[in-house]
Amino acid sequence: MPYKILIVDDEVTLLKTVRAYLEQEGYEVQTAVDGRSALHTFRDFQPDLVVLDIMLPELDGLEVLRQIRQTSDAYVIMLTARADETDKIIGLGLGADDYVTKPFSPRELVARVKAALRRASGSRGSKTALVSQRLRLDADGRLAWKDGQLLDLTPIEFDLLHILMKNHGRTLSREQLIEKVWGYDYYGDDRVVDVHIGRLRKKVEDDPAKPTLIATVWATGYRLEDEAK
Repeated sequence: MPYKILIVDDEVTLLKTVRAYLEQEGYEVQTAVDGRSALHTFRDFQPDLVVLDIMLPELDGLEVLRQIRQTSDAYVIMLTARADETDKIIGLGLGADDYVTKPFSPRELVARVKAALRRASGSRGSKTALVSQRLRLDADGRLAWKDGQLLDLTPIEFDLLHILMKNHGRTLSREQLIEKVWGYDYYGDDRVVDVHIGRLRKKVEDDPAKPTLIATVWATGYRLEDEAK
């Protein structure tokens, strides 16, 4: 079965162009031009990935994202035409996995989509179980626990935790994390790593303001410090 993709944007020309590129790659594609129809289509279509513009009529993209995240961990790429970084940070904080700033090349967006779905497909075959003092991760089932309690992680948060646990005690740079989690052909900036690490810490740390499991290595990157069993 082909992967299913929902594109949401009120620019009809952009919708048609991006849809044509994605369908040429073999994906099943649906579109929506406003926030309310996006949510309706999302519920009926159940896409694997959503390309979601922030500026939408009816409901804006951030509200659409918030409602999607109540029921789904589908991969979400936000589109923003604003130069202000605030929209990007808010979107990532609400659970977006990536963002693309307009104007963009359709080929760039297709590359992001392919990298995201390739990573998701590749992770399904893993049989690795990872265990530390307080964390346990089942890579095959894509489940993780802290102190025996199941963690509610998005796909990106899970993948970040997975790669940190696989490299326990080793400092990984933002560039290394981007290559392993987002893919070697990722075009965005490395601030996306900091935002998602911050969200992951809120779920795994006793006090996210004073992290003890995921350490920041100044000017370098991040390291998992929970001792391996």
